[in-house]
Amino acid sequence: MLHVDRHHCKGYARRVTIALTIEHGPHAGLTRTEILRRIKAMIQLLQLKKAEVSFVLTDDKRIHELNKIYRHKNRPTDVLAFAMHEGEFGALAGSLLGDVIVSVPTARKQALSAGTPLLAEVTMLLAHGLLHLLGWDHRTDAEDRRMRAETGRLCAAAAPVAGRSKERATKPLTRKRAAAALARRRAKGQ
Repeated sequence: MLHVDRHHCKGYARRVTIALTIEHGPHAGLTRTEILRRIKAMIQLLQLKKAEVSFVLTDDKRIHELNKIYRHKNRPTDVLAFAMHEGEFGALAGSLLGDVIVSVPTARKQALSAGTPLLAEVTMLLAHGLLHLLGWDHRTDAEDRRMRAETGRLCAAAAPVAGRSKERATKPLTRKRAAAALARRRAKGQ
């Protein structure tokens, strides 16, 4: 089943439009609500102010086709990012960042191999693809280290924080709220 949602983010990402398409779903371990929450948290952390971006969760067959056509690699992959600001006509893209496409079956295999939850693997792939849309790359060891660190930072922002409500988990932790949380933990003896 194909389902597309368009959402507008508030706060830093006030004018960011997110399109989420889930093909061949639902996928066990992944909910539309949680994927959108995580994407919004990453966009908020990046402080994107005006952008349009689409995310697609698909299968190995579809990502294989795209990988073959656009990267000339005859195999499925875990994530593809099509940045609209690259290439000859990139200046015409305006606020359109591009598309991030994730293969859920490949992500599931990688998650099983690494012993991590599928949701964490998909989150990492979404973050990785989003960074590519913003011009990040990993051609050198130094670029790879920086991109891995930034991917980790995005994933940490997207993951729910224990002890915080879902509503508060998506908001940045201000100094005042961080100090209050620390005081509560100290009062409890933690």
